[in-house]
Amino acid sequence: MLTDSPIIAILPVADMARAKRFYTETLGLKIVKDTEEDVRFDCGGGTQFGVYETPYGGQAEHTLASWKVGDLDAEMSALRSRGVTFEEYDLPGIKTVDGVVESDTMRGAWFKDSEGNILCLVQEL
Repeated sequence: MLTDSPIIAILPVADMARAKRFYTETLGLKIVKDTEEDVRFDCGGGTQFGVYETPYGGQAEHTLASWKVGDLDAEMSALRSRGVTFEEYDLPGIKTVDGVVESDTMRGAWFKDSEGNILCLVQEL
């Protein structure tokens, strides 16, 4: 059953070559599978995610994937040095300061990939 099966999120991208460059060069992820259908990346801890090309890539207006990190500030600093810009939000229940939202249980920051997909870093407290 599904309780014994790993899950792999697959994100839509409009330009596969551009997305591969972003995920390998900007985020530093390693490609573990590269076919005509999709490209998969290793994210550590035995987890993977993939991308597939579609004209509808980058159109979602919500978070598509989150990385659980141990030190949000260090991860953000490293990504900023590679050109990543973190989003600022001022919504009911979510207000970022310098790209970070904080609560009693977590700190989080959002950024967009090369295709406009919204991704997140989360540090549990």
